[in-house]
Amino acid sequence: MIRLYPRLNPEELRRFYPAQAQPEDGSPGFWKKLLRRFLFLDHVRFVRSALDEVPGDRPVLDVGCGAGLFLRELNLPQQRMVGLDFSVNAAATAWGRNAVPAICGALPSAPFPPGTFAAITMFQVLEHLYDPSVYIEAAARLLCPEGRLIVQVPNAGSWQFLLLGERWSGLDIPRHLLLFRSDDLENLLVYCGFEIVRRKRFSLRDDPLTLATSLAPGLNPDVRRARGADENQAATVVKHLLFGLLWLIALPIAVLESSCCGGATLTVEARLKRVPSDPS
Repeated sequence: MIRLYPRLNPEELRRFYPAQAQPEDGSPGFWKKLLRRFLFLDHVRFVRSALDEVPGDRPVLDVGCGAGLFLRELNLPQQRMVGLDFSVNAAATAWGRNAVPAICGALPSAPFPPGTFAAITMFQVLEHLYDPSVYIEAAARLLCPEGRLIVQVPNAGSWQFLLLGERWSGLDIPRHLLLFRSDDLENLLVYCGFEIVRRKRFSLRDDPLTLATSLAPGLNPDVRRARGADENQAATVVKHLLFGLLWLIALPIAVLESSCCGGATLTVEARLKRVPSDPS
């Protein structure tokens, strides 16, 4: 595995997750809502397919839920979705604007009884943690026996990293403390008591975005929002359009590299290891 060294301590690292950086609001216009639904489409399909294999109607927990946009697009009954995030602002936005029940906290100390969830999702979470195994082991406790764990991380074996090096936005120094290749991620899950069910090497939402951001970080709306960029409306519109054009150019490149197992992200579905039945 690739590890950041030296690492900042938690107090120092907190400065790179600014409290004033507000999550995206939950009141988009028609075109923005349509775009969001399109970008989350493969995430939603992947998780819904996993849920089809789990009996009953237990809820889904999205760790690192942000403003709750993924759970909103998953479109389950409210009692079947829960968000968890470190940020109070994000949890409040998920509740208040996106009608997604969310709490603020860490998964190992989350107030849920064992076996609560049909699925736990962690999109772009493990790379931010000092010890990802603690979160994976916590997920093992909170899943029902047939439950599914869906994990997505940046791919340290991607073409983008090999070609762009330190300019690759997947590094995200110093916030990304670890980077995983495919074997690294799967070994971690197996070590923590899971077995792999499915793999996905392309994310419509993240792969082209990672390439476009690597090439022109100053055009990415999320980067500009986090930096508190002071722009007039005309500049904002122009930069949005330029970044959209760059995203479209990056899309076929991202599809090509993913088809050759070199995509910018890794997504894995895993389940708890099944104990072999006693032949006697």
